[in-house]
Amino acid sequence: MKMVRVWWSRPSKSFLTLGLVLGLSFLGPINIALSEPYPTRPIRLVVGFPPGGAADILGRLAAQQLTLGLGQQVVVDNRGGAGGLLATEIVGHSAANGYTLLFTSIPHVINPHLYKKTTYDALKDFQPIALLATVPLMMVCSPLLPVNQVKQLISYAKQKPGQLNYASGGNGASSHLAMELFKSMTQVEMNHIPYKGTGPLITDLLSGQVLLTIASAVPLIPHVKSGKLRALGLTGLQRSSLFPDVPTIAESVTGYEVVNWFGVMAPAGISNAIVMQINEKMNQALHQENVKRQLQLQAAEPGSLTVAEFTLRVKNDFYKWQKVIQDSHVVVD
Repeated sequence: MKMVRVWWSRPSKSFLTLGLVLGLSFLGPINIALSEPYPTRPIRLVVGFPPGGAADILGRLAAQQLTLGLGQQVVVDNRGGAGGLLATEIVGHSAANGYTLLFTSIPHVINPHLYKKTTYDALKDFQPIALLATVPLMMVCSPLLPVNQVKQLISYAKQKPGQLNYASGGNGASSHLAMELFKSMTQVEMNHIPYKGTGPLITDLLSGQVLLTIASAVPLIPHVKSGKLRALGLTGLQRSSLFPDVPTIAESVTGYEVVNWFGVMAPAGISNAIVMQINEKMNQALHQENVKRQLQLQAAEPGSLTVAEFTLRVKNDFYKWQKVIQDSHVVVD
């Protein structure tokens, strides 16, 4: 019987390369996508409020700085409606690939407790990425109200329970909830008069139709400087560098804090590498003097938090406002 000798030779490099390519093709396109840089195309930043307001102005600032930092155009897409609900739902149902982002603020954690029909979970369906800025509100009163300090206001309100009216920008607005928190922490009784926005509120405050409010500081400052309104306190825990002479409400009411924040979020499930990249670029921008000056025009302080710190702030505010809304029985029509 003859022996058959089989010769084996080392495969060529080209043959091995072909086999490797064929093998990787069975793993699907996702592995190739993982190696792609980010971003490779324009990014949409959805802003839940119409053009011209503080959210829009700050959103455009964020888009501008991310465009410079990421090297791709970040386009603002204004989707106003239902206090930011529409924009939040759009982003919440978008692909978690970093190309659709949400620019949002404190209503993100308030709306779920005000509106029964929401199609998203504010905590589980979103990944906080970067905090652009924080903006404290300001408590002001008409000169017709005989108080100059927060402690005097508390004393006055307790002497006249249910006789003092306060105004807000509407049911469920931050100005409404800020005052409800103040009432709860000080045990005073005041009547709520809701307005359709801050503009009409200020008009009646100047005429003496209402005597007290907590609202955004930006439109109030000119009237405070002219003496037509009296600043009683800011709602942040620390005094603002923009208004160093205005005390905080917390100096009279320990632990009181209401801060409106503005930041960037994405649908949950986004790559951690993309999250860290956006956070890094945003925080780098917040150290630039020209960015700080633009924030000051909106009475805003730079945010500059880590992803973990911003995520914790969102979570804490979610449960904080849940309790305020439940305790005060706030209803939105």
